Amino acid sequence: MQVPTPEEIRDKRCELKLTQADIAEKSGLSQSMIARIESGTVDPRVSTLKKIIDVLNQEEISVITARDMMHSPVISVSADETLTATVAIMEKNGISQLPVIEGGVAIGCISESAIVNALDEGRIQKMHAHNVSDFMEDAFPTIPPSTPIETVIHLLHSHHAVLIAEKGKVAGVITKHDLIGMITK
Repeated sequence: MQVPTPEEIRDKRCELKLTQADIAEKSGLSQSMIARIESGTVDPRVSTLKKIIDVLNQEEISVITARDMMHSPVISVSADETLTATVAIMEKNGISQLPVIEGGVAIGCISESAIVNALDEGRIQKMHAHNVSDFMEDAFPTIPPSTPIETVIHLLHSHHAVLIAEKGKVAGVITKHDLIGMITK
C-alpha cells in the first residue's frame, strides 16, 4: 500500500468538497492537525493517517449515486412477449432476469427462477404457448438517479435489480453484479 502524500490528501479532500474541519470532525482529529498534515509540517502516525484515509474513502463512496452506476439502455420485455423470445433474450445477453416495461414504466419482472419454478410445477407445457404476463413477478424497485449508492446496496439485499427512472420513465438499471464490479475497480 502506498502512503499518500500531503498534496494527495489535500487534493482528495478538495475533490470531495470537504473542509479540513469536516475531515477533523469525522476522524476525531483536530482541524489544526489536518492542516499541518496537508502542509507537510508534521509526519503523522500511521493510525492518524488511517483515520483520515478512512474518512476520505467513506466520503468518496457517499458521493456515488445511482446515475453513476446505472446501465443504459435497459434490456427489457413487454408483458405480451413470448417465453421463448424472452429466454432467447436472457441467453443472448447473459442475464437471469428482465424488467417488464410498458410505455417506459416498469410493471413487473420475469426471471429464470420464475420460469424454472413454473416448469417444475408443470404449469408450462410449451414455451411458445405462454407470454411473460403468465409468469410475471413484482417489478424491481424504482428510484431517482440522485439516490445514494448506499440506498441501492440496501435495496439489492432483497431484489435482483433496481431500476432508475427519469421523468417517470425507466432510464437505467443496477444489478448485484454491478456492485461486485465496483469492488474490483
